[in-house]
Amino acid sequence: MSQQGVTPEFALGYCAMMLDGIAREAECTKKVIAAIPDAKSDYKPDADARSAKELAWHIANSDIQFLDGIADLKFNMETPEHKPETSAEVVAWYDENMKRGVARVQAMTAEQLLTPVNFFGVFNLPAVFYLGFLNNHSIHHRGALVTYLRPMGAKVPSVYGGSHDEPFVPPVVEETAAA
Repeated sequence: MSQQGVTPEFALGYCAMMLDGIAREAECTKKVIAAIPDAKSDYKPDADARSAKELAWHIANSDIQFLDGIADLKFNMETPEHKPETSAEVVAWYDENMKRGVARVQAMTAEQLLTPVNFFGVFNLPAVFYLGFLNNHSIHHRGALVTYLRPMGAKVPSVYGGSHDEPFVPPVVEETAAA
C-alpha cells in the first residue's frame, strides 16, 4: 500500500472509523476472554496450540502493542513485566489499556497518521493503516479462542448476532402512528 493519493482528511476519517470498530470489537473480545474458566485455562486443542490463557493474553497484549506502536510511530512489541493471571484480570487490564491506547491514537494528527512506520522489515505503511491489521489480527485470534470454550465446558458468548448459549434477541421497536 502506498501513500499516493491518501489525503490528510482520509487518514483522519479512516482512523475515526477504524477506532470506532475496534472499540466495538474489544467489547466482544472482553466477553470471550471473560468466558474462559480459570480452572481450565491451560486447555489446548492440540499440543502445538497455545493454551486458552496464552491465546487470551496474546490477543489482549497484541492489541495494545499495535495501538502503542501506531501512537509511537515505532513498533517494539514490548510485553509488560507483570502479566494478569486470571481471565478477569486480563479483561480488566485489556479494558484499561485499550482505552489508553485508543485515546493516544485519537490524539494523533493527520501528518502523524500518514507517517510510514516500519514493521520489522515486513511492512512500511502509513501508521493509520496498521489499525486494519490490528483489527484483523484480533478478530482472527478471538475466533480461534471461541472454539476453545465449549471443549473447556464454558458457555460461548454472543459475538456477531448470538450463540447457542447467548441467543440474539432483536430489540423491540415501537412503531409510531403515521400522521
